[in-house]
Amino acid sequence: MGFGIGDLFWIFLLLTSLQPLWQKRQIEYRRLRALQQFQQERKSRVILLIHRQESISFLGIPLSRYITIEDSEQILRAIRLTPPDVAIDLILHTPGGLVLATEQIARALIRHQAKVTVFVPHYAMSGGTMLALASDEIIMDANAVLGPVDPQLGNYP
Repeated sequence: MGFGIGDLFWIFLLLTSLQPLWQKRQIEYRRLRALQQFQQERKSRVILLIHRQESISFLGIPLSRYITIEDSEQILRAIRLTPPDVAIDLILHTPGGLVLATEQIARALIRHQAKVTVFVPHYAMSGGTMLALASDEIIMDANAVLGPVDPQLGNYP
């Protein structure tokens, strides 16, 4: 039983369709290793709050993410699981989000007994700025920005 041209085509198609998944896994693995190394060097707990505009769109509208209740649940859990004597390093890249979720996270950061440092590599707007201000130290890239804290209810500031 031999392989024909059709079989080779299907094998090639299968392998090329799996390549993006493999590359994504590799990137996630490298990111996880870098975060673990960063935690070990700083002897801290690293928490990420990263919201990016996704390149995938729905009906031509790019999908954007922002701080949600689900984010606050995950971050509050991470803060609770961090021993009181271990510093927290929060890496922020966000356009902001829900006031309730942001306030919950900010209060938990303020209550944490050890040092809380916020890193802003690109931007932290609105609720992200509020979280940065709830920390003991803010470390920003030379070109990073913090935005105004401007809570809005519906369409009204």
